[in-house]
Amino acid sequence: MSVAIKNPGTMSLFLRNLFFTILQPGIVAGLIPYWIGRKNQGWIFNGSVLQYMGVALFIAGLTILIVCIARFGMEGKGTLSPIDPTTKLVVGGLYKLSRNPMYVGVMLILTGESLFVQNRVLWFYALAIFASFHVFIVAHEEPRLRKDFGQEYKDYCARVRRWL
Repeated sequence: MSVAIKNPGTMSLFLRNLFFTILQPGIVAGLIPYWIGRKNQGWIFNGSVLQYMGVALFIAGLTILIVCIARFGMEGKGTLSPIDPTTKLVVGGLYKLSRNPMYVGVMLILTGESLFVQNRVLWFYALAIFASFHVFIVAHEEPRLRKDFGQEYKDYCARVRRWL
């Protein structure tokens, strides 16, 4: 018995988004923080207020990330990866509040993990990731978006802040 895919382009876009989600935020906000925090049993839940706060921030960040990735696929017809970008400018949903909510989501995940583990190296890693995001956005993403979407992107920038 075989299942027919009504729109193979949709399945391809879903798989590409899944791949890039695992590859990019999965490594940056998952694998590397796990490696950093595993020293001294940092991932063991002890019920502290900081750990509860960390879990809440992690869930908020993960939710933001998933919602934004879905919007990139549905509205933008592309992925979160710079090598497979959207073909339409995404301005709906959380993109009405921030031009970079996916990055905000990743930073909430990293902050949540840092609170949970209480590892100084993980805090420094999170700060380094934020600085890297900022430089990448200003030096690469914004110029590309201005080139690709022209006045539409300039108008969007006038309406919506880069971060919050």
